[in-house]
Amino acid sequence: MTTSLFQPIQLGNISLNNRIVMPPMTRSRASQPGDIANDMMTTYYAQRATAGLIIAEGTQISSMAKGYAWTPGIYTPEQIAGWKNVTDAVHAKGGAIFAQLWHVGRVTHSDNIGGQLPISSSAIQAENVKVFIDNGTNEPGFVDAALPRAMTKEDITQVIEQYRQAALNAVEAGFDGIELHAANGYLINQFIDSEANNRTDEYGGSLENRLRFLDEVVAAMVEAIGAERVGVRLAPLTTLNGTVDANPIETYIAAAALLNTHHIVYLHIAEVDWDDAPDTPLSFKRSLREAYQGVLIYAGRYNAEKAEQAIDAGLADMIGFGRPFVANPDLPNRIQHGFPLAEHVAETLFGGSEQGLTDYPVYQLED
Repeated sequence: MTTSLFQPIQLGNISLNNRIVMPPMTRSRASQPGDIANDMMTTYYAQRATAGLIIAEGTQISSMAKGYAWTPGIYTPEQIAGWKNVTDAVHAKGGAIFAQLWHVGRVTHSDNIGGQLPISSSAIQAENVKVFIDNGTNEPGFVDAALPRAMTKEDITQVIEQYRQAALNAVEAGFDGIELHAANGYLINQFIDSEANNRTDEYGGSLENRLRFLDEVVAAMVEAIGAERVGVRLAPLTTLNGTVDANPIETYIAAAALLNTHHIVYLHIAEVDWDDAPDTPLSFKRSLREAYQGVLIYAGRYNAEKAEQAIDAGLADMIGFGRPFVANPDLPNRIQHGFPLAEHVAETLFGGSEQGLTDYPVYQLED
């Protein structure tokens, strides 16, 4: 069955076999100490290399950027070497893989960042937000996110440089490109959304000011590795991890238009994906399509039928399937042939070993 999901697509300098994206999903299996991508993770991603594009799990750009126990980094030689094993394995299977570069800002606890205070746009605590720490057992220990301190101008300059270096590290590690995580209430989002940013300098207040940090980070990464290797993820209408914007439609159309000026290779929109969440308005999707002219990816509650409709309507170019990829390493084949999808085991999503990570089988036709 040949459908729009299985049409090839050009993404910058690389040709993708289909329009199915494996979006970034935190799995918290990095080796300790050192937060290093390991053989388990190499197997996991290689198993899923038939995705048109894999965007690897959120990967912290510095020791201060870490939000959760056992998540991988990309700022030490050992971490770069660990990821090189992953990218080599994915490429050997004919796949393409981007790194998601991640700074959580205030969505962390001092135990995850060497006892330091978290940093954010402002000294505002994320309300009712839990993060998990290594409490000495194999089970993550959930604690409240800590009260951050507001970033100084020096902090901002330093973090922009960390993003730039992380982009270079990702290319050294063999990634085809990077995705800037500017969604889900993490650091960039803490500057963008009005209710998470009470700064009175050029990084706060007006919409133009609240988008400045995003603008400067993207500019630094585009300069370092080229626009054809830089994607950005936004979550316009969610309030994840306590970030709320007073006028999200206006804010995120402006963000998309800004990103268009950088000619980034794709814009990845995370839609609200809990069961009773409202659908993203069609008018907003059309406005996003007008504001940003590159490859547009959507993720959140999509099945094959909805994905086809979005692509056929011209609203999206590629579609991300998150949780279905956890339990279905051969997801594109299952979608293409209408095979049933396996369900993931929620208890094995975060932390642990191969169980719930690499032991899901491909679909076998019965004799």
